[in-house]
Amino acid sequence: MADTILVTGGAGFIGSHLCERLLTLGHKVLNLDNFNDYYDSKIKEQNIKKALQHENYRLYRGDIRDNAILLDIFSSYEIQHVIHLAAMAGIRNSLKDPLEYIDVDIKGTVNLLENARKCNVSKFVFASSSSVYGINSKVPFSESDQVELQISPYATAKRAGELYCKTYHHLYGMSIACLRFFTVYGSRQRPEMAIHSFTGLIDKGKEIPVFGDGSSRRDYTYIDDIIDGILASMTVEYGFEIFNLGNSETITLRELISLIEKMIGKEAEIKFLPEQKGDVPITYADVSYSNSKLKYNPKVKIEEGIKRFVKWYKDHY
Repeated sequence: MADTILVTGGAGFIGSHLCERLLTLGHKVLNLDNFNDYYDSKIKEQNIKKALQHENYRLYRGDIRDNAILLDIFSSYEIQHVIHLAAMAGIRNSLKDPLEYIDVDIKGTVNLLENARKCNVSKFVFASSSSVYGINSKVPFSESDQVELQISPYATAKRAGELYCKTYHHLYGMSIACLRFFTVYGSRQRPEMAIHSFTGLIDKGKEIPVFGDGSSRRDYTYIDDIIDGILASMTVEYGFEIFNLGNSETITLRELISLIEKMIGKEAEIKFLPEQKGDVPITYADVSYSNSKLKYNPKVKIEEGIKRFVKWYKDHY
């Protein structure tokens, strides 16, 4: 059955892929995005070109903190699902301007929860982050782990968003899923993220910055697997849940660079720099709970994912 779905941040990397998939499934999609200047807004304009041609797609240019536009959207449609992806992203940038992250990622989320509550939205899906695990001594990270040491304002804001979601479930019985994404990559990835940035710099023969000795490990998750997980979270019944969406495999930064070198056919010039505040030594998702509840089963290995990304990069740039 086709539903009306509000996607916040639907012109971004993950959001634009999600909107396109929802449209192919026959849903009516409302995209609210503020096209901010965190990176070149022309990239977002390009992301939504295909969706804009679809009759079931409606774009709203606005901010989740703007109650007037939320009232307009929620009063104009009977919305069954809210998928809340909009956020100020980036761990390092949050160290420079933590107040902006409080304003967007916490206050904006609560504003959206309030409007969804008043309009009896069936399901609310909140995009959280693996960064909420902080420096977690236990690996892989599971949803039942204690998460009391976030080490960046971005991570803390995402954890606060989860707590507000839990509060709204407790107070009002809202059905809410918080999805902890583990380093998502693929076509349309934001330009400042490691895989996109490194690919461009290696391709152009420019020096790439590596913070630390390159031994940090990350769980990189391909965009198609993330979209599968988001869609699965819309179809199962729950009260309040937290789900890891990762690949459940790790690779060191040096190994990642070697893989990109191999796919591009060029050698990287590496400049080693001191470790940065806010960076964690490892992210690693235990997806057994997501598999049991959502049937989530990531399929794209890092080698195949990088191959696909480099092809997209060459085609696009």
